[in-house]
Amino acid sequence: MKLDTTSLKLFVRVAEKGTIAGAAEAEFIATSAVSKRISELEEVFNTPLLLRTNKGVELTAAGIALLNMARGVLHNLDDIFVQMREYSSGLRGNVRVYANMSAITQYLPGEIQSFFLKHPEINIHLEEKVSPIITREVASNGADVGVCALLPHGHDLETFPYHTDDLVVVTPLDHPLAVHDSIRFDDTLGYAYVGLQSASAINLELIKASSQANRPLNIRIQVTSYDALCLMVEAGLGIGVVPRGALRPYAGGIGIKVIALRDEWARRKLAIFVNSFESLPMAARLFVEHLVESSKKMPSEKTGSV
Repeated sequence: MKLDTTSLKLFVRVAEKGTIAGAAEAEFIATSAVSKRISELEEVFNTPLLLRTNKGVELTAAGIALLNMARGVLHNLDDIFVQMREYSSGLRGNVRVYANMSAITQYLPGEIQSFFLKHPEINIHLEEKVSPIITREVASNGADVGVCALLPHGHDLETFPYHTDDLVVVTPLDHPLAVHDSIRFDDTLGYAYVGLQSASAINLELIKASSQANRPLNIRIQVTSYDALCLMVEAGLGIGVVPRGALRPYAGGIGIKVIALRDEWARRKLAIFVNSFESLPMAARLFVEHLVESSKKMPSEKTGSV
């Protein structure tokens, strides 16, 4: 016989009731079945656990020791059940999130913070990736949730609306384009660019737009973050394109001019991607719902300068 929780539970009940008959009645089981379970336990441990008398049963020293341990084991099992039930209900869990730089620098910090206030036992494992990798990893279950630009990706994913980005041109203060408050992208193609990494959604949009204009995109230097791009622009190494919201941390503290882009594609949509919403763990579903609701509450971006 292998030790099992049913036998331990019956043994604890016998010790609490003081009789095998009382334990059987409490557990809605035949007295003979309870007696057989206790005998099997004594056989497994090779020692008497109960002293049977006309008035009922008394625990032996071994029985007292087993009672304490059995109660601990049964309590731990109950705790396991409670905690696992919390995972299934979304009270606990881990959510793997891949997001692009735009989402991480503009929206996710505040939205994750408010999510943690509602769900303190859920952990978010967040990694920054470029948009094509994000959709690929979500499709292959490398991430539960992806947040990036809404672009063609070739995967069968469920999509939820998120925020809208206004892309703007940033230039040095003494740049020829700095006299403008708004401009078309075509008018920037005669100048050197500070670009983001090759596979980033913004970089792909710029390449596509320059190709449609039949003009080359002169990327002089590439960086991997918006702050690095802005510093390179301030140093006079070129102009760049970034989301307007990503410039908030630099308001009044960096010498660049912000110029609105009049092109339709410059107002780009971000989206939340999942493989199958219904198949997600509850914690991930709660996170997606929170992001969608948070994006609805966000006021529209207003034009401004840095």
